[in-house]
Amino acid sequence: MGWLWAIIVGFVLGLIAKAIIPGKQHMPLWLTTICGMIGAIIGNAIARAAGVEATAGIDWWRHLFQLVAAIIVVGLGDAAYSAVRGNRRRERA
Repeated sequence: MGWLWAIIVGFVLGLIAKAIIPGKQHMPLWLTTICGMIGAIIGNAIARAAGVEATAGIDWWRHLFQLVAAIIVVGLGDAAYSAVRGNRRRERA
């Protein structure tokens, strides 16, 4: 069940990150989900290091760290995907 939640959270964080990042992102949905999952893991690690791993009620700070990390990872992932995809198109031409 843990993997299912990780995929769902990664999917949601990836989509929110794509909506926040200005411009059009070109990476596929599966890669957006993976980047969102990585962002969630990084955000959890940062929250743990900041001492807000678990709080009473909703962990707003942890979710904020996850979202910011997902935005960064999705942005970098899209740039890398576009660079690789652009290089492949040039090789075919």
